[in-house]
Amino acid sequence: MAVDAVDPVSRTEDPEVATPYGAVRGRYENGIAVFRGIPYAAPPFGPRRFRPPEPPEPWDGVRDAGAFGPTPPKPPYSEAFARLLADPVVPGDDCLNLNVWTPEPGPGARLPVMVWIHGGALTRGSSAVPVYDGRAFARDGVVFVSFNYRLGVEGYGLFPDVLANPGLRDQLAALEWVHESIAQFGGDPGRVTVFGESAGAISIGALLAAPRARGLFHRAVLQSGPPEASDRDKVRRMVRRMATRLKVPATAEAFAAVDRELLLRTQAEVGKLSSPVLGGPAFGIVVDGDVVPRDPLEALVEGAAPDIDLLLGWTSEEYRLWLVPGGLLERVDRLGPVALAGAMARCHCGHEVPRGYRAIHPEAGTADLVGQMVTDHLLRVPLHRLADARRGQTPAYVYEFAWPSNVPDLGACHALELGFVFDTADVPESAKLAGPGAPQELADAMHTAWVRFAVDGDPGWASWDASHPVRIFGTGEPHTVHGPRDRELALWDAESAKPVSSPESTPASRPPAGWPTRNTAPLSAVRRFRRSGGAPRP
Repeated sequence: MAVDAVDPVSRTEDPEVATPYGAVRGRYENGIAVFRGIPYAAPPFGPRRFRPPEPPEPWDGVRDAGAFGPTPPKPPYSEAFARLLADPVVPGDDCLNLNVWTPEPGPGARLPVMVWIHGGALTRGSSAVPVYDGRAFARDGVVFVSFNYRLGVEGYGLFPDVLANPGLRDQLAALEWVHESIAQFGGDPGRVTVFGESAGAISIGALLAAPRARGLFHRAVLQSGPPEASDRDKVRRMVRRMATRLKVPATAEAFAAVDRELLLRTQAEVGKLSSPVLGGPAFGIVVDGDVVPRDPLEALVEGAAPDIDLLLGWTSEEYRLWLVPGGLLERVDRLGPVALAGAMARCHCGHEVPRGYRAIHPEAGTADLVGQMVTDHLLRVPLHRLADARRGQTPAYVYEFAWPSNVPDLGACHALELGFVFDTADVPESAKLAGPGAPQELADAMHTAWVRFAVDGDPGWASWDASHPVRIFGTGEPHTVHGPRDRELALWDAESAKPVSSPESTPASRPPAGWPTRNTAPLSAVRRFRRSGGAPRP
């Protein structure tokens, strides 16, 4: 391992630690002190609904921290996705809470700290997901923290009468709590690594560029999520569509008066035709002139957060998590040119891009071409830009998770790496996505790399340079490949270099028969794809 493991010891008395708001009592589990459900902010309901987080009320005596606290309001996954993804619900209003796993509670240990920000499209997920158990990090000498934050319309609705991004402001409040309190749990507030996947990684991208977050963390891991800001009009459309169904004004005041369960059902109905592959209205982090003063990717490429070490990566077949459940992969294949037109609309590209993907991957079906195109456009291209911007400066390390799931057709899909990073491949909730028999040696390798990065900033392979080294975690031993996605990414470089109004009338530039072109009414193709049942929300 990267650091000396902490030997489990028999401890009979429950651990107690003082926080700024009162003392908490946790539990020893296999020699690890675990504290769950600690409030870092007040319940975000009543007069606090849709507003920035406020400090929790101090308490007298010792608060029990033996169980996970309430989870934020969220709709359930559809049946197809619930078979693959765990998302427990803990009822209650005090949902802005966090958890700590530590091998050595007390101010003298000064251990490195890792703070986990969960994913779930900013609409689902919580720190109570069993895959996110922090025991292995604490076992290996790291103080691990995970937390909840507001989701969906509660956390990312855009209203004219309140500040934007309350869910991201929750995350800042949690990080401020860590900065103020983690030393009492054995952590070093000067050695904090944040890591997150999907929406959690997107959140970290915004936090990296947020002036208010400076000094709150020192390294960052972005797993399958790029720095980005959502279009404000796109988020407003979600709110307006909900308001129309609810027959109320599109204001925070009006939404706060709506029954919470009705609000969740309406949110789920309005968002059901959105898809990470083909888009649609969705909640997201927006530029607000305050916490997010500008587009996070542009800010980072131009030099923001220059002293933060980065670890960035993706899975080989991200898109399969969205297309395989419910048989959508086959549906996209049947749609053929219609699906390609939808992908071109999603990616704002001309026919040269799908034609280039076909030349690189002549054996791939339409669904695989569409999935890889959209994954590259939305995820790998911006992460490459971010890594390129760090060359010769603070190091960035890039990985790809390539082990295919033992669940049929999932491949190396989105979120599959989580059980390996957390070394929790043995829990049933990890097996839902990975299937039986996940290789422990792969979990050992990935988890060790993440711990090494948190401890000394070096996960164990070369940092990004002109040769584009990418660490591949797949079958067999982890190994480094140089430029594995360069041919595909060159297509996007050529696309971005084209004038917006460039003519496409020369014979050499025309698409083959049956292929979509830039003028093929791609939005109509997207609508046809959605009407076919091909793009439901999880």
